[in-house]
Amino acid sequence: MMQLTRRSALLGLASAFTLGRASLALADAPTDRRFVVVILRGALDGLSAVIPYGDAALAGLRGEIVPPEPGQDEGMLDLGGFYGLHPALANLHGMYRDGEALAVHAVAGPYRVRSHFEAQDCMECGADHRLTSGWLNRAIGTLPRPGTHGDALAIGVAVPLLLRGPAAVADWAPQGTAPLDADLYSRIAALNEGDRLLGPAIAEGLSERGFSAAVLSGGEPAQNRYAFPALAKACGEMLRAEDGPRIAALEIGGWDTHTGQAPRLAGMLRQLDAGLAALKIGLGAAWRQTTVLTMTEFGRTVRVNGTKGTDHGTGTVAFVLGGAVAGGRVVADWPGLGSGRLFEDRDLQPTCDLRSVAKGLLAQHLGLTEHALALVFPESTAAAPMPRIVAA
Repeated sequence: MMQLTRRSALLGLASAFTLGRASLALADAPTDRRFVVVILRGALDGLSAVIPYGDAALAGLRGEIVPPEPGQDEGMLDLGGFYGLHPALANLHGMYRDGEALAVHAVAGPYRVRSHFEAQDCMECGADHRLTSGWLNRAIGTLPRPGTHGDALAIGVAVPLLLRGPAAVADWAPQGTAPLDADLYSRIAALNEGDRLLGPAIAEGLSERGFSAAVLSGGEPAQNRYAFPALAKACGEMLRAEDGPRIAALEIGGWDTHTGQAPRLAGMLRQLDAGLAALKIGLGAAWRQTTVLTMTEFGRTVRVNGTKGTDHGTGTVAFVLGGAVAGGRVVADWPGLGSGRLFEDRDLQPTCDLRSVAKGLLAQHLGLTEHALALVFPESTAAAPMPRIVAA
C-alpha cells in the first residue's frame, strides 16, 4: 500500500482507493487527535447488528433471521446479558471487551423519512432537511485553519456531502470509473435469471470473473485489493503519518437488505468488521488518539417481509470505537418491541438523536465549544451532547 501524506496528495501524487460504493475522503485539522466517520449507505438493520435477545418480543417478530443465542454454535457474541453482537463482528467484539467500542442503540437522525437519498442527505447535513454543507465540514470550519493549501483532501470520484461546504476541499481521482460491485451484478443476474439463453450465460460469465453465487448472495465478499478493508487500512496509514490528515470519512454501501437478509447482511458485516480491524492496524500507535463513528441513514422494519428481508424503518444502531473511547457498553434507553412499543407499529422506536452522539464526540474529543456545536448542528438544542463517550 503506497504511503500518502497530505503534502504529497495536495501535489497530485496520491492514488484513489475505491470499490464500487466504498470510498474515502480525508481532511486536515490542527490536532494530533484523529476522527473518522464511516457511512453505511443503504440502511443497516440495527436489530441484526446488535440483537436485543433479552426482549421477549424479538423471536415472535423476526425469529427466522435471529442468530442463535450466545454460547450456541454460530451464536451471537454476548454484550452483557440482554444484547448480543452479530457473530460476523468478531473483531468489533474484541474491541468491545477491551473497552474500545460501544454501541448506541435505538438511534436515529431528526428526520422521519424512508427515502435513502433524502435521509442520507439529512444525515450528512446534521438536520431534518437538506443544507448546503455537511456537518463534518462545518466542524472543520470551527477549528483554526491548518494551512495555506486547503483544509481538506478528498480521495475518490466524489466528495461526500458530509465533507462539502465552506472549508476548502482539494479532490483528486484517476481517469475512468470505479468497478461495478457485487450488489449491482446480483440485480442484473436476478433480472435475467428466467431467460433460458441469457440467464445461464450471465451466471457463467460472472462466475468466471470471481462473482460466484456466494458472492452475489452477499455470503462472501468479492475479491479485490481495493475492497473496504484495504481502503480502511490505507486510511489508517494516512492518518498515522506525522504530517498526514487528521479527519476521514469512509463509506460502504450494500446495506439495503430487502430480500434474503441473513446471508447478505452477514457478508456485509464481515467486510465492515475486517475494515474496522484494518483501520486500527493502519493507525498503529495513533489508535490511542482516535475515535470512530459509524452511522447509517435509518434502520429497518422490525418484522420480516415475505422475501426473508426487512424494509425501510427508523431506529437503528451506531457504533463508536477507538483507543480514546470509553467503551465496553451498550448505551440505550431501550423502547421495547412489544405491543404498542413500535414506531408506527412497524419500526424500532428511536430514543436517541444521532446528533447527540456526534456532538459528544466533537466536544469531548476535538474540543468543540457549545457555540461551535450550535454552528455545526443548527436548531439542535434538544439534542444534547452525549456525556462520557470519550475516556477521561
